[in-house]
Amino acid sequence: MINFKNKKIIVTGATGGIGREIIKKFISLDGNIVATGTNIERLDLLKKDFPDINVIKFDISDHSKIEEFIDNATTQLTGLDVLINNAGTNIDNLSLRMKDEEWKKVIDINLTSTFLLTKYAIKKMLKNKYGRVVNISSVVGHTGNLGQSNYTASKAGIIGMTKSLAIEYAKKNITLNCVSPGFIQSRMTDNIIESVKAVITSRIPMSRLGNGEDVANSVAFLSSEQASYITGETIHVNGGMYMA
Repeated sequence: MINFKNKKIIVTGATGGIGREIIKKFISLDGNIVATGTNIERLDLLKKDFPDINVIKFDISDHSKIEEFIDNATTQLTGLDVLINNAGTNIDNLSLRMKDEEWKKVIDINLTSTFLLTKYAIKKMLKNKYGRVVNISSVVGHTGNLGQSNYTASKAGIIGMTKSLAIEYAKKNITLNCVSPGFIQSRMTDNIIESVKAVITSRIPMSRLGNGEDVANSVAFLSSEQASYITGETIHVNGGMYMA
């Protein structure tokens, strides 16, 4: 049975729909958690719903402060076993209309920040020769998507980066894997008009959107002892929309 008793876990992007479900899952499995996000009101609500977690307001786009954030989080946790890189952003535009700053911001937050968070987390994990890193990618990082060249590049980059780091640290008992969600029910999908949502659903063999719990279940598995011989892999959570 999966259990995270005495395991110290950092979850970024904790206040979104998927992040919240990841927190809920780890709490149910006795994890000791630091949750981070940029919205203090949502962090306060998360803390109210899950009183046992620690919360830190932090913007992962501030690359100069990432090492300090990892230091602070691991001090609160008194160690680090698991890092979940869930935070990200999207700024959609057709390629000919995409501004340089729109490209750069998405790559910097989704890919560069994930690399830096992982780098400094692994420095902590190396002391105990144990660690689990799970990076949240996306189905569109495998398929591409109209108007999302920056976002898809960042998510595809996460997958390649994860494979490289998995090779580097396999002998240190540190595994790195990805979860690639498809279309998941969230605040973002709630804003999609029904006709468009129907078209999306028609492309999914299971004929429904996923939910945050579907993603959280895969994240928990890859973070667990039961996944100790799995590294450099991607679990697709998309209802059959894309099959690798």
